[in-house]
Amino acid sequence: MDRQAEDRRIFKRLISFLKKKRLSRTFPGEAMLEIGRFFLGTPYVAGTLESKDDEQVTVNLRGFDCVTFVENVVALTWLTEPHLQSLRHPTSLPSGGTSRPGVGGPSAGWVRSGERSFEDFRHLIEKVRYRGGRLQGYSSRLHYFSDWIFDNQKKGVVRDVTRKIGGRPFRKEIHFMTSNQDLYPQLKKGAELRKMGSVEKAITRRSLFFIPKEDVRHLEDRIRDGDLIAITTNRKGLDIQHVGLAARVKNRVHLLHASSREGKVLLSKETLQRYLMKSRARSGIMVARVS
Repeated sequence: MDRQAEDRRIFKRLISFLKKKRLSRTFPGEAMLEIGRFFLGTPYVAGTLESKDDEQVTVNLRGFDCVTFVENVVALTWLTEPHLQSLRHPTSLPSGGTSRPGVGGPSAGWVRSGERSFEDFRHLIEKVRYRGGRLQGYSSRLHYFSDWIFDNQKKGVVRDVTRKIGGRPFRKEIHFMTSNQDLYPQLKKGAELRKMGSVEKAITRRSLFFIPKEDVRHLEDRIRDGDLIAITTNRKGLDIQHVGLAARVKNRVHLLHASSREGKVLLSKETLQRYLMKSRARSGIMVARVS
């Protein structure tokens, strides 16, 4: 089977699905959830971005890990929501992009009003996945999710609202990837290893905010449907261990995510707060919101 052809078919079905929905033009979180729910049951597949060859902009709607699920939902939300495309966050095109006037946000210069092509989607994936919106080798991918939030906030894609909704400051020494080179074959290349070391040092210097898991219950009314939930960890050298989307069920926040344990995209049966409490390694959350 032509895998890219299947991705295009899924993309086309999603666009048709969204055209039938009457989504709020002022609340991007609604679109985030609708797109996320569209992928319910999609298989969990690890390592879809990894390759022995040079890094490429990979589009895969047939299977996700937790990060690629969130990336695809964010990119598709930006692509399909006209009010987001009109936001004015000047950005530069990724290499190979074609200038198209009259559009702002991370899709600036790419997506004409009303146009929703698969190639436009691919450009947006590059925009959200890579530092500065440009693929420039393996280390340009935003491997650490706090770095993903930081960089995508600079690009105008999301806002880190953790501090605003009651988060506490934290700092952590980041070194997981360079300390576990055997897990990342691309780091065997000396240049990529050095670049990743520089990335880790930059993240370590940042002052971040998180909501400790003990505080989630009394602060969850400040979390909106469709918010990005990044689960912080006490694991040495690592910032975030899992990501998903906030989804309210009976006024309690649950997690819509690609679950490795369940092997698919699903909505958690338990509340987010209970989910966090089930593991000592889960220390709390960061929260980001589509701009």
